Amino acid sequence: MDYFSLIFWIIILLSIFYPALHKREVELQRIKLIARFQNKRKSRVITLIHRQESLSFFGIPFRKMIDIEDSEEILRAIRITPDDVPIDLILHTPGGLVLAAEQIARSLAKRKGKVTVFIPHYAMSGGTLIALAADEIVMDKNAVLGPIDPQIGTYPAVSILNVVKKKDINKVDDETLILADVSEKAIRQVKEFAIELLSDKVEEGVLSKEKVEEIAEELSSGKWTHDYPLTYERIKELGLKVSTEMPQEVYALMSLYPQSGIGRPSVQYIPLPISPKQKENK
Repeated sequence: MDYFSLIFWIIILLSIFYPALHKREVELQRIKLIARFQNKRKSRVITLIHRQESLSFFGIPFRKMIDIEDSEEILRAIRITPDDVPIDLILHTPGGLVLAAEQIARSLAKRKGKVTVFIPHYAMSGGTLIALAADEIVMDKNAVLGPIDPQIGTYPAVSILNVVKKKDINKVDDETLILADVSEKAIRQVKEFAIELLSDKVEEGVLSKEKVEEIAEELSSGKWTHDYPLTYERIKELGLKVSTEMPQEVYALMSLYPQSGIGRPSVQYIPLPISPKQKENK
């Protein structure tokens, strides 16, 4: 075998095995960081991080979202954790299947130990539903939550109901009427579930019953588009316990879940603070 053939085969082998080896290395880094953060917090640290999002203008169609597999894994992690041990959930998600999100949220809400949800960037829709189950929400100062109004297929449930209300019933087709019936049930169910999640805060004296009703109505009524960003300030105004004291470990962990670069512009910067001398030269 000549020199060039050897180089060629080395390149081929590297191109085959390097991605798998690199992925394994990143996974080990994640595990080490989670273990370190867990020891520091004296808690069970769980991550629910979805990447490779694909946003649209109205509504949020995604390729990765909360599904039954996620709920199974999180419920398993919760089940093996003693009930008095705190749980820290790092949440980065566009939302997903309502059933899966409700299973996760209900399981967290039932715990005796403190539940803290960390949101470094966003937790929309079902992610917000999960956050409502927490004793404390910790958000980056620029992070957002989102409305929890249900979506029926590709349409907001409240919009389907509005169409039926505005049109002559005799001019509305059967399928739309069926969707309207489902929409009405879905909105009611999501609101009732939000109230259920927040009911513990009434017993603890954190929120009044009226405030719980107000929060549930605000989030589930469909007054905003489904991708409307609810900032830290807005969440605090609603009356939920929220802070911006985000541990650096959470940011470090997020860097180990890199966003796919396919079809996206590159983002580059030098991750060092600006020195006083640089500021003077501006």
